[in-house]
Amino acid sequence: MTSGASSPEFLTEVRLHLFGEAAATGRVPQSGQIAGALGRSEDEVKRALFELGRARVLIMAPHDGSIWAANPFCAVPSGFRVQAKGRIYWGICIWDALGIPAAMDADAVITAPCGDCGSALRFEIRDGELVRSEGVVHFAVPAHHWWDNIGFT
Repeated sequence: MTSGASSPEFLTEVRLHLFGEAAATGRVPQSGQIAGALGRSEDEVKRALFELGRARVLIMAPHDGSIWAANPFCAVPSGFRVQAKGRIYWGICIWDALGIPAAMDADAVITAPCGDCGSALRFEIRDGELVRSEGVVHFAVPAHHWWDNIGFT
């Protein structure tokens, strides 16, 4: 490794552990937990997470370097709650909330606030299909501009 860069193999190991843990538990592990699980130093893991963030695999919190989201999994509770496989998951937005059952090939119930009035909306996914929905999903920012300011998007 040179100039603090992580090897592709280590980036893959961190990525697989991170997403596997998020899918299995509904919680996105942070650098210390990942380091402990992989038997590596937290500094090594933080460097890997930073590289994964630069590659848009993760969204890092802007001020403390923690993981904000490992799309579609949000690391902190949000308005986009997904109940699937007997667990609670969080999406950072409706796109990711819908992505959780798709990624996990699971039935799910999603609750989310209406972007207009704030009322609670309910969506159900069964056998890969949206079978119950309320309202309209609207994306105010075109997908090709999401990473211009992913926090706002």
